[in-house]
Amino acid sequence: MHSRHLTHPSRRAAIQRLMWPGLAALGTPLAQAQVALGGGAPVQPTPGVAHKPIHSSGELLPVVGLGSWITFNVGDDTVARAACTEVMRAFFAAGGRMIDSSPMYGSSQAVIGQGLATLGASAPVFSADKVWISSGARGPRQIEESRQHWRVPRFDLLQVHNLLAWEDHLPQLLAMKAAGRLRYVGITTSEGRRHRDLEAIMRSQPIDFVQLSYSLLDRDVEARLLPLARERRIAVIVNRPFRRGELLEALARRPLPPWAAAMGCNTWAAFALKFVVSHPDVTCAIPATRQVAHVRENLAVARGVMPDAATRQRMAAYVASL
Repeated sequence: MHSRHLTHPSRRAAIQRLMWPGLAALGTPLAQAQVALGGGAPVQPTPGVAHKPIHSSGELLPVVGLGSWITFNVGDDTVARAACTEVMRAFFAAGGRMIDSSPMYGSSQAVIGQGLATLGASAPVFSADKVWISSGARGPRQIEESRQHWRVPRFDLLQVHNLLAWEDHLPQLLAMKAAGRLRYVGITTSEGRRHRDLEAIMRSQPIDFVQLSYSLLDRDVEARLLPLARERRIAVIVNRPFRRGELLEALARRPLPPWAAAMGCNTWAAFALKFVVSHPDVTCAIPATRQVAHVRENLAVARGVMPDAATRQRMAAYVASL
């Protein structure tokens, strides 16, 4: 959705400043506006699912997306590929849109493409991929190969993966956006690496998205990067909200606090994910899974009550005390 679809710019800005812009669940005019399906037809936000705006356009995204690292790297295994398609089917049925991948993720791109082809019009995907190659000259070819794997007309979002050769790739991505061959441009890091470099890029480059790691146990980005994203109007994608599963394994034998049920959190996964997506500066989190039950549980986090700032601090303090 472009800004011209909004009723008034000042109204959009006011909504975007809200601590929890989950107004899509409340049927507001902004929430009811159409959002663009990558490459063409518009799609309505799913009622009851919390969305947040991409600051550079006002387009709304569900706060829970789907990652594909490891989980979708299943090679030519036909049974595993079919299972990934069912995960995608459940993801879209529950109101999800953003799927994230990379050339680094083995067969994941091709598995996503097969799933999208199988699901057809029922797959309102927001396609997020990356360029990951040390040679700037070879970046365009890699991007085209990735697009063919996905079987999409164009990507919604392309990101420079882990800042690799970003000085070469970022101008190319910005040129693609200017030419209408790409909708959004971003840059990524993970596991707390190169935050100073990431901050410098966020301050100096006209990017739409930044992707970084954030969880109940990894909160360094709260100090500088998340406030900077708000200041620079950069949308934030969170990878590894469960710290690659280590967080959930560590908490598995610990009791959930009794007050978690009031937020609809009956599992540690829901508790941890709700902590992440309720941060006012986080646009979308992309937990990866190959299980239908888990993707449904993840999307359920985008519904119901969200914790306020005080409750989020209580959540973090409780986990830290275990």
